[in-house]
Amino acid sequence: MPIEDHTVGIQAVIDALLDKEYGVLKSLEDIEAVGHRVVHGAEEFVCSQLITDKVIAQLEKCSVFAPLHNPANILGIRAVSAVLPEVPQVGVFDTAFHQTMPAYAYMYGLPYEYYEKYGIRRYGFHGTSHKYVSAKGAKFAGLDINDSKIITCHLGNGSSIAAVMNGKSVDTTMGFTPLEGLIMGTRCGNIDPEVVTYIQEKEGLSASEMSKVMNKKSGMLGLSCLSSDCRDLSEAADGGNAKAKLTLKKLTYDITKFIGAYAAAMNGVDLIVFTGGIGENNSRIRRRVCENLTYLGLKFDYDANAVRGEDTIITLPDSKVKVALITTNEELMIARDTMHIVQNEE
Repeated sequence: MPIEDHTVGIQAVIDALLDKEYGVLKSLEDIEAVGHRVVHGAEEFVCSQLITDKVIAQLEKCSVFAPLHNPANILGIRAVSAVLPEVPQVGVFDTAFHQTMPAYAYMYGLPYEYYEKYGIRRYGFHGTSHKYVSAKGAKFAGLDINDSKIITCHLGNGSSIAAVMNGKSVDTTMGFTPLEGLIMGTRCGNIDPEVVTYIQEKEGLSASEMSKVMNKKSGMLGLSCLSSDCRDLSEAADGGNAKAKLTLKKLTYDITKFIGAYAAAMNGVDLIVFTGGIGENNSRIRRRVCENLTYLGLKFDYDANAVRGEDTIITLPDSKVKVALITTNEELMIARDTMHIVQNEE
């Protein structure tokens, strides 16, 4: 069916939920609250929030940081308001979990005035997933989340790694935008900033065109000249494709390097978590990373690692550092936050 705007889209969702044959709701009255994933909360939001006119105004202010995402998030919120005007809504922010980072971790070495004028700093993303799997992983591994050092690796088409100390994020690989950090599906990750201006001059590109190169044409797709999908690259590497092999080695190297950096930053690590599409399903990447972490006292369990999408400890019992595959569930986190906030308001 044609979806003309967000209101039509939300109405289609509700119609599906109420469908007599396939639906799961008897009436609109069954809907007690609606939770929204909102990409960028900047410094305005340190936790999930009940959506009010004031919150929407703040979200509009944050749209300069995520022009592709926040305006669409706001349209979704307004569409729900049009269809379900009496139902409370909650915003759950990708950036909120990382607002506990200390200033020395989130500031860039740029003139301070750019932070004051434009909010230029590191914000971090995938916060909902990192918060969920660090708590779930700690419980699964028998750790006290309030007395723990955990490194969470959310690996997928978009990837980020976070250092979580005592349940709070103290650093993460994504920065001002989701472009920073390790190599991703189509994002380049960390590069020398001068590379940007050099390519712009050589290729005669505008700022927006260069941004498209770094966000849409780079990463695993750009380096392999083949695909942004790790499954395709694994198959090609098995067939002898040199660029596919290089790309997978680059990904493994980036993950390993950031884990080492965060273990140093926290002066140790108790648990390393793999999650996301690659983290949960690619046993080869997990193995290659862990084989480079023996200096931490990590003892890898090769048999346990032969699993996909199932919560599993993949280190031996006498390993000084535990490693776990933990399945993420951002939708559940959004639902929980929404429920708790609405109940507290009541």
